[in-house]
Amino acid sequence: MSQQQSPLWSETDGSIGFLPKMASFVRRPPVRLAILIALHVTLFAVVLLAAFWIRFDFEVSTRGWELFRVALPIVVGLKLVVFYALGHFHGWWRYVTFGDLLALFRATAVSLGCLVALGYLSYGMIPQIPRSVVFLDAGLTILCVGSLRSSWRLFDEQLGPALKRKKFRPALLVGCDHLTGQLASQVNARRGLDFRIRAFVAIDKFRRGSRLGNLPVAGALKDIVEIAENYRSSEILVPTGTLPAERLRELVEQCNQADLKIRILPPLDDVLQGTNGIPTRELNINDLLRRDPVSLDNQAIGELISGRRVLVTGAGGSIGSEICRQAIAFGPAELILVGKGENRIFAIEAELRSKLPEGALAPVIANICERDRMDSVFERYQPEIVIHAAAHKHVPLMELHPGEAIKNNAGGTRILAELADHHGVDTFVLISTDKAVRPTSVMGATKALAERIIHAIGNHSNTKFCAVRFGNVLGSAGSVVPTFQRQIQQGGPITITDERMTRFFMSIPEASQLVLQSAAMAKGGEIFVLDMGTPIKIVDLARDIIRLSGLPADSIDIRVVGMRPGEKMYEELQSDMEQSMETDHPKVQAIYQPPFTYSEVFRQLSELESEADLQSPSEIRSRLFGGLESLEIGAEQASDSLSKSVGL
Repeated sequence: MSQQQSPLWSETDGSIGFLPKMASFVRRPPVRLAILIALHVTLFAVVLLAAFWIRFDFEVSTRGWELFRVALPIVVGLKLVVFYALGHFHGWWRYVTFGDLLALFRATAVSLGCLVALGYLSYGMIPQIPRSVVFLDAGLTILCVGSLRSSWRLFDEQLGPALKRKKFRPALLVGCDHLTGQLASQVNARRGLDFRIRAFVAIDKFRRGSRLGNLPVAGALKDIVEIAENYRSSEILVPTGTLPAERLRELVEQCNQADLKIRILPPLDDVLQGTNGIPTRELNINDLLRRDPVSLDNQAIGELISGRRVLVTGAGGSIGSEICRQAIAFGPAELILVGKGENRIFAIEAELRSKLPEGALAPVIANICERDRMDSVFERYQPEIVIHAAAHKHVPLMELHPGEAIKNNAGGTRILAELADHHGVDTFVLISTDKAVRPTSVMGATKALAERIIHAIGNHSNTKFCAVRFGNVLGSAGSVVPTFQRQIQQGGPITITDERMTRFFMSIPEASQLVLQSAAMAKGGEIFVLDMGTPIKIVDLARDIIRLSGLPADSIDIRVVGMRPGEKMYEELQSDMEQSMETDHPKVQAIYQPPFTYSEVFRQLSELESEADLQSPSEIRSRLFGGLESLEIGAEQASDSLSKSVGL
């Protein structure tokens, strides 16, 4: 019988099956208390009966039975009161510890003392219970109650998972001291984990055949690969602070060569003080922001996207794919996923397929630099909103290949913007970067040129063109966080360019929501910027990642390697020639550029594109920055002329 058909587990029409209902009923405090009292009454009665049998050599006389009948309500009642008063009906037996055993001794001793005192103070009104029975009752109470509670935990931790045939991955734990032994016990007691510690690995010397608890010390750290093979384990657990940085790096290298996975466990004190979640601490990107994540206006975004056709370029990338995930929540009529790499488009299409109605998701393999291909895409899908996330973004690579950056970042933007204008797209959003402000890199310069392109086209179009300037997006492919995490996994060092270098940071969800928010607020000509707080030093970010990964600060070296070509010491969000204005959202600002001449922008771009494959990288770079400077001078002069003409 299937789960849906079974009367025990039926969930049809929102109903809950019999067993879940019963379990929920039993967990109610009054019901649970009544059950525990009934069980203890039965157990105490059986224990007292056993004490009488043992006292009278299993042949209880008539007088003995009379004493038992008199003693039963007194002993059971008194023990119930004492056990209840000392909190024995308020815990969960699956978590029983040696502390609970001591508490059981304490409750039994108090009960024994009360019974003895009651016998002396009754002045013969209560028949004297044989003293041996009272002491036997106390001993049997400890034995029986303690055994039952321990058996419950044994079943919960060992027999239960075995009966369910749950398979656990074998793991090895580095260290063989007392605290490491306690940690192993804590790890193996957690039912939700999918691995179990099978042996300890000593850091240096150890005594062959030694054990900690019921687990063996399998060998020394230098033999980790052989030990892992013997125990068929692919996971090595290293408690925080167990190994110095150099030993940790050596272990990581050794394990990488043998295809073994290393996990760094949180500080032992945190674990043993009751921290939930024994596995390694997963890095939370929001912890690195040093500010609260920004929440945007979902209502305005929903009004823009709901029931409309949305095209996203670079849909397989870190930002583009997250924009798609965010967009589907607002019910677009159709979401067109445009990308050049088939694997990434296949992956995001497969992820989103079940979340949209049939026919509402369109994967498209296309190169934004091919005008005819993109024209056919616009003709076929008729997008109403275009979000342009496709770009070459890696600064060092673009310094080596400036021609490709110009063709993709600037030329591709021109093609898309002109097609958006031609096909009557309502809103076009360009994803730009803070590196476009007073750029020193080819990537930043080509993004600055892309901003000027949509600005120039937007001045003569019914399409609302806007741009969004990002800071560094934490966790995106190739960004600093995954780079630092990879270096940490390799045992270090973390490499930074300069201890003084700062950057603005935002999370991938923030960046994606800002794009959608900007599309909803756009009137045309704006560059939207998120309030990202104060810039963060890269060296401080590195220290945060080490600490938040569950490692002590000095366990990973940080090495300064010098600035790379094109890098800036500090990033900015706007230049002196730009003006900023508040928007309807308190955390989003709109920046306006001076007017750029349409003919001059496209003359500069055409010249750069024509020479992109002919000139040397240094010559292309020189022409690129010279062209940007010429555009800024022209825009500044035009702005001055406009001010004079209106009498400012």
